[in-house]
Amino acid sequence: MRAEAPRSVIATARRLVVKVGSSLVTDEGRGIDHAAVARWVEQITALHALGKEVILVSSGAIAEGMKRLGWAQRPREIPELQAAAAVGQMGLAQAYEGAFSARGRHCAQVLLTHADLAHRRRYLNARSTLLTLLAHGVVPVINENDTVVTDEIKVGDNDTLGALVTNLVEADALIILTDQRGLYSADPRRDPQATLIDDAAADDPTLPAMAGGAGSHVGKGGMLTKVLAARRAARSGAHTVIASGREPRVLLRLADGEAIGTQLRAGSGKLAARKQWMIDQLQLGGQVTVDPGAARRLRDGGASLLPVGVVEVGGEFERGDVIAVLDGDGVEIARGLSNYAAAEARLIRRTPTAQIEAVLGFIEEPELIHRDNMVLSRG
Repeated sequence: MRAEAPRSVIATARRLVVKVGSSLVTDEGRGIDHAAVARWVEQITALHALGKEVILVSSGAIAEGMKRLGWAQRPREIPELQAAAAVGQMGLAQAYEGAFSARGRHCAQVLLTHADLAHRRRYLNARSTLLTLLAHGVVPVINENDTVVTDEIKVGDNDTLGALVTNLVEADALIILTDQRGLYSADPRRDPQATLIDDAAADDPTLPAMAGGAGSHVGKGGMLTKVLAARRAARSGAHTVIASGREPRVLLRLADGEAIGTQLRAGSGKLAARKQWMIDQLQLGGQVTVDPGAARRLRDGGASLLPVGVVEVGGEFERGDVIAVLDGDGVEIARGLSNYAAAEARLIRRTPTAQIEAVLGFIEEPELIHRDNMVLSRG
């Protein structure tokens, strides 16, 4: 961490993902604040004039749906949340469509679930759609598809969704706008000595402890989700800025190089797109536990996972699914595409390569996971 904040990374970023929290687009949770939406659209349009591409991840659908349905309290039951989202998405889309049209620009609503990002073909289709929209000067407005989402397929919060989209389109930076100034060394509401962290490495292991605590009553994401989102975005080389959306013209000032809020920098390395997709999976079909020798060879890098090194198979997965590889302590050390379904993997665990065909009656591949389809887990 540095004593003086450096120039904002947004100044040189060409492709941006901007996440706007519920408190910044709703009237204290009582439906869409159209004046606030217009202000965001004004700034995004100005960013386009500077030659930047922008994807907007916007909360607010459930709050708008609650207003339209006359509900004073956020429901807890999934069907009622889905109903509120379905009603509210209409209002959210109308608000952005009207504001962008008034400035002569098109926008597009894109609703995603984790299932869209977990399936390789759907992932690539989503990527192609978003890149095509950007190429035509259209601003994608993204939200999680809460009308159909369940615990099994949900992303969970729009901070995480913003990071996943950042990786999906290989954006240069993620801007997370909230009702807080940024990340503090401790909870400033409880510790008067807490100081704003203006600049740090996204993978700094001390950051999650600083970020503990709940967010506002309007949205789902607290500061911890933002720090973890920054860590996820950094895997594809994207920097993250966490800043207050209450700051006047915050997006334009960041683009002008002004350091606002907390800047979390990515390292120099980028994961290849296929491996980035694998590491981004939030729910996996299953996992295998390996012996110490296999764990060591994987951690050292360059080795494929052979069935003989597998001691236990968990979950139900199909050939081609992404699965986790765990060591004997249950710590994930890698993940990758399985060459065998779970039932087949159970039959050939601890089996030397030369005996796989004798056990199964066929052999797909000598490896359970080939090294080209595997990525080591980290942070």
